[in-house]
Amino acid sequence: MRKITPTILAAAFAAAPMAALAQMPTPADLVKNWDKDGDGAISKAEWVAAGRPAERFDAVDANKDGKVTAAELDAAMNALRQRGG
Repeated sequence: MRKITPTILAAAFAAAPMAALAQMPTPADLVKNWDKDGDGAISKAEWVAAGRPAERFDAVDANKDGKVTAAELDAAMNALRQRGG
């Protein structure tokens, strides 16, 4: 039986976050998947239907037009990353 060395284990855990980032859908992919009426943006109903909290929609809808675009979603995701969460 092979032993797993601490170095190999550490390398595997260090690579895990990068693999997770590589698998994260882009904001454009999310809009494409959640946009059920095909208008190129996410309505609040589509947002909630995708399992997202309704109270978060207004924070992401930067121009308050009742729709979240890929650009707005990207900006919100970047802001969240910068805050560390």
